[in-house]
Parts: sequence; C-alpha cells; structure tokens
Amino acid sequence: WLKPFWFAPPEFCCCPFRCAPSDSGPMPRVKAYELRSKTSKELLTELDEQKAELAQLRVAKVSGGAASKLAKIKIVRKAIARILTVYNQKQKAEARKACKGKKYVPLDLRPKKTRAIRRALKVEQKFMKTPRQKTKSSNFPMRRFAVTM
Repeated sequence: WLKPFWFAPPEFCCCPFRCAPSDSGPMPRVKAYELRSKTSKELLTELDEQKAELAQLRVAKVSGGAASKLAKIKIVRKAIARILTVYNQKQKAEARKACKGKKYVPLDLRPKKTRAIRRALKVEQKFMKTPRQKTKSSNFPMRRFAVTM
C-alpha cells in the first residue's frame, strides 16, 4: 500500500505533492512584527530581494520547475504584500507625526466617517445661540416652582 504524504522522508518538501528536495530549504515566513522593527531603507531592500526571487520563481514556472518552486510563489507574494503593508503604515505614521498640530491635515489623514457626518455641524456649533437668544434667555429665565409633582 501507499504511505500517506505525512510519512514522506525528510529530504522531501512538506507539501502533499512529495516534491523534489528543495535547493534552499524551507523558506522562513516574513513576520510583520519583525518588519516593523526595521527602517524604511531596510524594508525597501528586502522588497527588492523578494521581487527578484519572485521573478526567478516565475521563470522556473514557465520553464517547468519543481513543484516546490511553484508552491513558493504564493509565499513570496504574501511576503511582498506584508513588506508593502508595513512600509505604507510607516509612511502614514510619519505623515501623521509631521501634520500633528497643524491647522490643515491632508485628506487621506483625516477621519473617514461618512459624507453626511463630515458635513454635519459640530456639537459646539449646534448649541450656539444668537445674541438675541442669549438676551431673551437671560431676561426671561425658565420659571422655578416650589412644588414638585
């Protein structure tokens, strides 16, 4: 009988297709928390490395490479996405820091909410009174009664 794929010898890849031995071993996943500790330049260099590797894997796919290389394409694509996400988050955080305390903030850094909420009056504007309303309320205050019901 055939043994299930999880009994594969260690020189084979861990995927169910019993691939040929991989040339570079199992690829470590890029962790977002590790990327956050890096600088922007380091992120960009790592991004270039990953893109170059993806290009090589795509060439291998066209030329009929091993199944392990084909499975690696997805991992590399996800790694590129993670790097770009962390890089963009860093850029946005720096932009927020630069705009803090300024009168005008760029549109993409303002709170999104909904169009109706953004156009609605603020709370202090809603409860403002005209000078005439102020004098009327001071001259004719709400009556207070001694008896309560």
